[in-house]
Amino acid sequence: MDKMIIYQVFPRWFGNLKSPLVKNGSVRENGVGKFSAFSPTALAKIKELGTTHIWYTGVIEHATQTDYSAYQIRKDHPDVVKGKAGSPYAIKDYYDIDPDLAEKVPNRMKEFEALVKRTHDAGMKVIIDFVPNHVAREYYSDARMSYVEDLGQHDDTTKGFDRNNNFYYIPGCPLHLSFAEAHGDYDYSEFPAKVTGNDCFSPCPGKNDWYETVKLNYGVDYVNGRIGHFNPVPGTWTKMLDILLYWADKGVDGFRCDMAEMVPVEFWNWVIPKVKEKHAVCFIAEVYNPAEYRNYIFNGHFDYLYDKVGLYDTVRAVMCNQAAANTISYCWQSLEGIQSHMLNFLENHDEQRIASYFFAGDHRPGIPGMIVSAMMNTNPVMIYSGQELGEPGMDEEGFSGRDGRTTIFDYWSVESLRKWINDWKFDGAGLTHEQRELREKYARILNVAKSEQAITQGAFFDLMYANSRNPYFNSNSQYAFMRKYRNEVVLIVVNFDKSEQTVRVKIPSDAFLTLGFDDNKAATQTDLLTGETCISTLTAAWPYQLVLPAYSGKVLKFTYK
Repeated sequence: MDKMIIYQVFPRWFGNLKSPLVKNGSVRENGVGKFSAFSPTALAKIKELGTTHIWYTGVIEHATQTDYSAYQIRKDHPDVVKGKAGSPYAIKDYYDIDPDLAEKVPNRMKEFEALVKRTHDAGMKVIIDFVPNHVAREYYSDARMSYVEDLGQHDDTTKGFDRNNNFYYIPGCPLHLSFAEAHGDYDYSEFPAKVTGNDCFSPCPGKNDWYETVKLNYGVDYVNGRIGHFNPVPGTWTKMLDILLYWADKGVDGFRCDMAEMVPVEFWNWVIPKVKEKHAVCFIAEVYNPAEYRNYIFNGHFDYLYDKVGLYDTVRAVMCNQAAANTISYCWQSLEGIQSHMLNFLENHDEQRIASYFFAGDHRPGIPGMIVSAMMNTNPVMIYSGQELGEPGMDEEGFSGRDGRTTIFDYWSVESLRKWINDWKFDGAGLTHEQRELREKYARILNVAKSEQAITQGAFFDLMYANSRNPYFNSNSQYAFMRKYRNEVVLIVVNFDKSEQTVRVKIPSDAFLTLGFDDNKAATQTDLLTGETCISTLTAAWPYQLVLPAYSGKVLKFTYK
């Protein structure tokens, strides 16, 4: 069984080859990527990385400053849209597709369905966002089926909370955006004010609030002790179930659930089994509270949770020389029993790029970090489009400033991806030698992680405790562990140091006993990252010596007869 390897990609900029670009530019000035960019050739190249699932980020229709009223799509007020392109997490219609991404706007749903088919034909599965906590302030579904009641359509707006309402209100108070620009007769108006998406129960949300969104009501009375009113099932629950089934019916294989822990776990406990009764889809939760992990796995029925507050934060600190490599051991120890449910990553749209000045300032530390993230356990791993090319994310795009992230709010293109796409050849001819080499390293790491049984199914043994006082192993900058499946043992040692290191790794007798293989027995050794083979042995009697180049790792498989 293969490990799940997710390639997150933002279609808005993936296929956009426009250059030069205008800061805060319109779609006409800066262009926009289309679903059609994901041609069979492009998808085959993405699959070469080891990809099993593509997370197409931002495909559902969201608020935007681009006017599509000619296509019977309501125009959004600019005061409640972040950036010219708009946030993909301010959903305007749960039943429609972002018109930006279609070659022909009236055919946008058919073009998405064709993308799903192409992805499946290429041997990969499709993940999209499900944004359950909030919607755009001007949410209106013109694509919903006639039998579907729109969100808020029958809300009693005189009540701050009512279990039958889809939104929360601040009765008698108009919305006031102090930072809004003057538009004359076109000023944005909302009365009564709805509660803002980040649980801001004020009619005057600030610029740092999620002011472009409004909070959905799942039956929790936040003002009166956060009491849950879940029986009978609130109307918002049934509407969300219909939305999930709508997309699953179109062949979507999984949902990355945005800010899942801001929605009551009781809802997930109810909705996920109902979806899975009809479709074999996976659910991934964006969560940041370790105290709630087990609740969202065992009660919420999520397949996977973000391992951000834990492995990501720790490995990032090690990559930046802000923590010792041996602190990685605390990550798996704190997740004992649930690590197989965690999704590991080093980049995504919310986090800064590895090569940015805000992170490591260099793509090279990502290699040992990726080996650890991809190979420590059986759980899934994810990379973000451009990570494999060392994309620094240091553009100043418009609404997004120079913050080490690739914008999700602006019309933009990504230089490293433009060079890799190379006039739709997808051959990387425009890349530097270093970028091509980096992509090859990611492909080797991810393909090994995907297919090696010791990594996809095997047992794990941490070697750090046995090397804490080893003078020939620096636990500040090296990390070592083993994986074992049947007659195969994989020794994995990484070096976060900026210089080459010769290390001697002690294999304790406990490793042989716990994993169940023979001490000092000859085995065929295969370097899984280079393919080199030889006959070798592992023993508790003396350390195993390796030469580790700067920012690198060794993944050595020992096959016993």
